[in-house]
Amino acid sequence: MEWFTASEYWTGRLVFQRALAVVYLVAFLGAALQFRALIGERGMLPVSRFVARVPFRRAPSVFHLHCSDRFFAAWAWTGCAVSAALAAGVDNLLPLWGGMLLWLVPWVLYLSIVNVGQTWYGFGWESLLLETGFLAVFLGNDEIAPPVVVLFALRWVLFRVEFGAGLIKMRGDACWRRLTCLDFHHETQPMPGPLSWFFHRLPKPLHRVEAAANHVTQLVVPVLLFAPQPVASAAAALMIVTQVWLVLSGNFSWLNWITIVLAVPALRLPGGAPDVAGTPLWYETVVLAVAALLVLLSHGPVRNMISRHQSMNRSFDPLHLVNTYGAFGSVSRTRFEVVVEGTADPVPREDTGWLEYEFRGKPGDPRRWPRQFAPYHLRLDWMMWFAALSPAYAQPWFGGFVERLLENDRDTLRLLRHCPFPRDAPPRYVRARLYRYRYTTWRELRRTGACWERTYVREYFPPTRLDAAAQRR
Repeated sequence: MEWFTASEYWTGRLVFQRALAVVYLVAFLGAALQFRALIGERGMLPVSRFVARVPFRRAPSVFHLHCSDRFFAAWAWTGCAVSAALAAGVDNLLPLWGGMLLWLVPWVLYLSIVNVGQTWYGFGWESLLLETGFLAVFLGNDEIAPPVVVLFALRWVLFRVEFGAGLIKMRGDACWRRLTCLDFHHETQPMPGPLSWFFHRLPKPLHRVEAAANHVTQLVVPVLLFAPQPVASAAAALMIVTQVWLVLSGNFSWLNWITIVLAVPALRLPGGAPDVAGTPLWYETVVLAVAALLVLLSHGPVRNMISRHQSMNRSFDPLHLVNTYGAFGSVSRTRFEVVVEGTADPVPREDTGWLEYEFRGKPGDPRRWPRQFAPYHLRLDWMMWFAALSPAYAQPWFGGFVERLLENDRDTLRLLRHCPFPRDAPPRYVRARLYRYRYTTWRELRRTGACWERTYVREYFPPTRLDAAAQRR
């Protein structure tokens, strides 16, 4: 079938595949380095407990068959190795069917992790990586030109990412309709980056321009992805520019990065395609069958997008094949942070000296400037932002976190920037306090050197010793 492939997108496919492999690598690396404290055998939310109460059909995962820290580590590091191989282009050294199987491996590996990751893996970029990774299986390698159907499916994913995010904003917080949300967002976002302070301090008229441009990019431009060239390329390029702006303004895991990756196959990039043979009949049959399946599964996300009660970041099947997306349907006006402290005193008193634990990415010491971590995802730091919004978000895991701090648990401390207690002398008590944080003004920054100013609000978690923490859990 002559219409089945489009050789002019050869370079776009090449860039897409290598970049997606790098995103996979970052995801698996984060899983390998962080899982023990989060979902390991002694983690805050152990996988073993999860698979004991959730059946395989609801959360397909290899960890229903076997679960141990050693096995999980081998699984995650295997994902790193396969992702690195794909980033190096090993799939192009294999026959078509071999390249497809190689792309299937990281999808299966990461699906098993996400489906048992619980709260730590409950965000839209996880499903987005899986949905995009599944389509990559059928995009082909150097033996054939890129199939039109898969290229169209990738644009469909990008459309839902952007359009869904635009709709959730317009239906959600009124500040998006008034163009005032960015007066707050750069200060209250989950994990600010090194430039977020400067974005927040932009003049308010520029914040209005930011918000208006966001609406245009998310509600108008996505429709142009399905227009003829060069309009589709221009739309994709504009989305990439917008996502780079978001990358500079904060740490949002790999959400912005994979959105950029998704836009690449819509571009007509320079570079000629080599002469290749026609596509095999079996391949065409498989691709068309998968496309038909995805059309059927798109029913749920489409209904969700047009619903007045639109859900944000939801999977409609346990394999995460077709999902719905959205971000920041509401924006916090005030930033709260949970500050965790410990003491070596045998009994806490009014004059007790409390020492503060420092996290890697979330605000803590007002003088410490935020760093850039994305696309790497600091899962504990991200969830601490939710914990500050409401204790209900932290209820399943915060008690376990405190217990591990009281034990000076090595794997948990590795997630932190600094523990104020020696390895052989854990704290006697740990507590948490809630603070209100705000960015300093230009004048305050010059005078104090601090980018944050914080004010004590209330006790968040009372002073707790080890036996009490175990009972709370």
